[in-house]
Amino acid sequence: MSVSKLAPLLVAAAVSAQNYDIVIAGGTLVDGTGSPGRRADIAITGNRIAAIGDLKSAARKRTIDATGHIVAPGFIDMHNHSDDTLIDDPKVESAVRQGITTMVLGEGNSAGPIDKGIREFSTMGEYFDFVEKRKVATNIASYVGQTQIWTYIKKYAMEPATPEQMEKMKAEVAKAMQQGAMGLSTSLLMPPSSLITTPQLIELAKVAKQYGGIYSTHIRDEGAGVFRSVAEAIEVGRGANIRVDIIHIKVADKKYWGQMKEVISMINKARAEGLDIRAHVYPYTAGQNNLRAIIPPWAHDGGNKAMLARLRNPADRARMKKEIREGLPGWYNHYLATGGGWDGMIAVTLKSDKYKAFTGKRMGEIIKANKAVGDDVDILFDVLLAEDGSVPCVYFHHSEADMTLAMKQPFTSIGSDGAALAIDGSQAKRSMPHPRWYGTFPRVLGRYVREQKVLSMEEAVHKMTAMNADKIGIKDRGLLKEGYWADVTVFDPATVADRATYENPHQYPVGIPYVIVNGQPVVDAGNHTGALPGAVLRGPGYGKK
Repeated sequence: MSVSKLAPLLVAAAVSAQNYDIVIAGGTLVDGTGSPGRRADIAITGNRIAAIGDLKSAARKRTIDATGHIVAPGFIDMHNHSDDTLIDDPKVESAVRQGITTMVLGEGNSAGPIDKGIREFSTMGEYFDFVEKRKVATNIASYVGQTQIWTYIKKYAMEPATPEQMEKMKAEVAKAMQQGAMGLSTSLLMPPSSLITTPQLIELAKVAKQYGGIYSTHIRDEGAGVFRSVAEAIEVGRGANIRVDIIHIKVADKKYWGQMKEVISMINKARAEGLDIRAHVYPYTAGQNNLRAIIPPWAHDGGNKAMLARLRNPADRARMKKEIREGLPGWYNHYLATGGGWDGMIAVTLKSDKYKAFTGKRMGEIIKANKAVGDDVDILFDVLLAEDGSVPCVYFHHSEADMTLAMKQPFTSIGSDGAALAIDGSQAKRSMPHPRWYGTFPRVLGRYVREQKVLSMEEAVHKMTAMNADKIGIKDRGLLKEGYWADVTVFDPATVADRATYENPHQYPVGIPYVIVNGQPVVDAGNHTGALPGAVLRGPGYGKK
């Protein structure tokens, strides 16, 4: 027998001699590269992908029948806020049931650095060690947050950073990168972190770049100032020679809907010049911030207690009322961005005896029910006072057309901007969060692939997997490839869908029966197994000096 005829037989014999832990059989592999799906089996041994191909004769301990299903790399959530919720509930059900196998944390605020004694950890490195010991169902990675570093060094005074303070901030970025942060992330919409200047951002980003990190930015203004804010992100990328990821890119002001094409043009021009500017989106037309974001920037000087004192002061209230209704130059005003009405806002969590019955209600309903108290802005102030200055809030402020145009761009990937909850958990019982916490990834696959055909299946999976892995330098994940970590999501393309709504967000998606993290089934036949096989994925600067 010739060598050419013998080779396939030798390969077949080697395959059949293996005793794989799991073979996922009969499915269509959409491998994350963007290439067309193909019929193939995938074998897992331990925590790695051992073989891909025709494995019907291979010995295995278990078979998962994926007939009629898509077999994809586990989804990588580019923008997740489970930094704290995963400590309370490491099963992270609302994330992993979406097919998410890796969550990227640390937008603006991050787990460290913080003052000692507040938590069980005070640095990014200690947080990573804590999570590894405590365990979690998905993999995690994290940026170090500019807000976190700013307030760690400067606290909450509304004043510029001195050169000495900037040197301390740069040192903290370096420490976090050495401890495994993936890069520097900003949330520039709110004070006091919004006080940082563009040159100062470049200084901090240069430190992240030294350790191979990226610059992930929630820009200063997503409404009237979106163009200057995108321009600033590009300037930081140019000045620090660093990759940029613009967080949930949008045009979030009704007056400027339809101008996403101009934003895209700015980014494409920068990319054509050789800058690595990217972005991600979530598949909804509402965002989530805090009701206190409606309070003008000057009123936040000194932190939450100082803001509450101003809300009690008649002269300050009068000034704030005028500025909320009329706006201020350079300030992203959430009230005006939603069209100057209160029905474009949903109060996510209310805890006080006076207002907790209004959890999940529109601000317009709260104002109508309390109209005897005063005018609309008076009631806003009173709600914040009763809630100790913090009310998570959903804002309806951008358009479907702009969002889908952004989603289609070759430089955009997918991120949820959610946090992981369990529908029967204590946190879920106290809040009515944005449905993206439960539905982002299946919504893309169901609504924007199957129903609206905004993306092909291969494009969507690429944006959820390999694009995000490449963006932050995650190695050996994001693709179905022999030798890669066995993070795998199996879903039914005919039925996969989100079920969470703004009125009833606490609903898991459908059509995702299997999710495997590091070789272990976490979702098995639609049920959470309780397994906690997630790993901490540290960045490229880990261990460097």
